[in-house]
Amino acid sequence: MTSVMRLCILVVNILCLPLHLIHAVGLYNIYKRFFPFCIYRISKGYMRKMSNTKKELFRSLPEFRQPGGQITLLELGCGTGTNFEFYPAGCKVICTDPNPHFQKYLKKSMGENDHLAYEQFVVASGEDMGQVQDESVDVVVCTLVLCSVNSVQQTLRETHRILRPGGAFFFMEHVAADASTWAHFFQHVLQPAWYYFGDGCQLTRETWKHLEAAGFSELKLRHIEAPLFALIKPHVVGYAVK
Repeated sequence: MTSVMRLCILVVNILCLPLHLIHAVGLYNIYKRFFPFCIYRISKGYMRKMSNTKKELFRSLPEFRQPGGQITLLELGCGTGTNFEFYPAGCKVICTDPNPHFQKYLKKSMGENDHLAYEQFVVASGEDMGQVQDESVDVVVCTLVLCSVNSVQQTLRETHRILRPGGAFFFMEHVAADASTWAHFFQHVLQPAWYYFGDGCQLTRETWKHLEAAGFSELKLRHIEAPLFALIKPHVVGYAVK
């Protein structure tokens, strides 16, 4: 990290002192009530640009059906349910999210995607899904979530625990840009402010390294440049088999 970058990060941190204070005294939780509405509005634009990428990613889901032809799928950090339209008909879906205020938007998405069977909505973080039994799901889906969990390693351990042998973890995540780019510079400089507006989102995570070290038997991962603005343009997309 260059001295210029360190200086810029310091300046942004100073500018964010009111936000640091709000977080320290617990008032930031008020924003969490409004965050689902923000995501609901933002996700429409994201979906317009990333719909084809999602279709390609989820095309492999039927490969992980049970012998009876059904898929039990858990979506980690389901948000407003923007992935539901891409899941195969008859799929049993378990929704998890640490923010209970997403439930209003989930119900709307469920109504619009009645080709699925919805099991339950579990208020849980990715690091602690103790309400979900070991080896009980065929597929875990995680899109734009690993950027904001407290521990990517623990989230992947929990994912591995609840997947049946031969099950798959599907992911699509924005990640840190190449160190030689201006995107990398501004990701680091703006991270202190981005953390608050993105409800804990980390722009600078090298998520692919955690996926490579997670102990899956097979990993199909590719880096792409998404048609989005520079800070979240670098993505990793693919799936890992237990």
